[in-house]
Amino acid sequence: MSYTEVPGAQVPIRMWTDPATVEGVAMQQLRNVATLPWIKGLAVMPDVHFGKGATVGSVIAMRGAVCPAAVGVDIGCGMSAVRTSLTANDLPGDLSRLRSQIEQAIPVGRGMHEDPVDPRRMHGFRATGWDDFWARFDGVAEAVRFRHERAAKQMGSLGSGNHFIEFCLDETGAVWLMLHSGSRNIGKELADYHIGQAQKLPHNQGLVDRDLAVFIADTPQMAAYRNDLFWAQEYARHNREVMMALFQDVVRKEFRKARPVFEPVISCHHNYVAEETYEGMDLLVTRKGAIRAGSGEYGIIPGSMGTGSYIVRGLGNPASFNSASHGAGRKMSRNAAKKRFSTRDLEEQTRGVECRKDSGVVDEIPGAYKPIEKVMEQQRDLVEVVAKLKQVVCVKG
Repeated sequence: MSYTEVPGAQVPIRMWTDPATVEGVAMQQLRNVATLPWIKGLAVMPDVHFGKGATVGSVIAMRGAVCPAAVGVDIGCGMSAVRTSLTANDLPGDLSRLRSQIEQAIPVGRGMHEDPVDPRRMHGFRATGWDDFWARFDGVAEAVRFRHERAAKQMGSLGSGNHFIEFCLDETGAVWLMLHSGSRNIGKELADYHIGQAQKLPHNQGLVDRDLAVFIADTPQMAAYRNDLFWAQEYARHNREVMMALFQDVVRKEFRKARPVFEPVISCHHNYVAEETYEGMDLLVTRKGAIRAGSGEYGIIPGSMGTGSYIVRGLGNPASFNSASHGAGRKMSRNAAKKRFSTRDLEEQTRGVECRKDSGVVDEIPGAYKPIEKVMEQQRDLVEVVAKLKQVVCVKG
């Protein structure tokens, strides 16, 4: 579909979904964002839903300003995926051992490694710049520097919520490895700190929503935020790289006889800020629950833990600021899902997938998410499908 324009105070709201289907609180958030004096454009993805300050599934382009709450508290959250030489014929009938080995190699939930992972000892991992990256931690907000040890031990761990690790098959029977995670607790602490700092600034006192507080260019506060933001985005990327290397190592050991080979990894953020130029203007583009989909660029759009995901190639649509959705998007809150569904429902909706089927993950049940096929249909002018994946193993945080 092409987008629908809804009037906004400063800019029109371009929506790649039917505005009538968007929950009222999310629609109000979009209207609030469109009142910001610094805004130059607002694009809304088909997976849009209510979030803190700004909706999940929104792309906000501002000139000379950035809103930390519009980035999200999991700075740099995103996806990684890689196609392997394995096929469905290489898989055993029982995949429970594979899931167990993944869970042993990669800490999930609030777990972390007993000692920091040394990527220089990992098979095929390029550790160039690793020491410099950690040295720059001394330059982040003083309020969170005491978290260095925890941040180091959480590097290469999954986290909780909707984060996952999956072993998938595409429609040709090829095996793919895929995972979803971000900047762990250090990213959240940096985000919370800077959101609090922004809310204290005088120019933010008259906003319709205090969570939309911004930093303005050429100020010490903006400089401090940009430093911490880009470091956290780098942490998130490294976190996925380390996990993917650990995941590949598990697969090498479990499928030793097949001698698996891995293609280059596809990776994309979907909670982040990028400096981009549109119509001759240098803008700060915030994607909160959206991926960059520039012409020819590869991306990953996951569904839920029982439905499958898509590897896509961007079409470079400037109307969306070269963006696309980051997934299926929730259609109900976690609490609502827990009230609506049972573990029996979870078992039914994840039949054929080796995964947790207990009460701890009922809030991640496929029925709590929008249909991924419809989401993909609504953004045909943003991306083209390269491969459709279906998970056979899903590790949840």
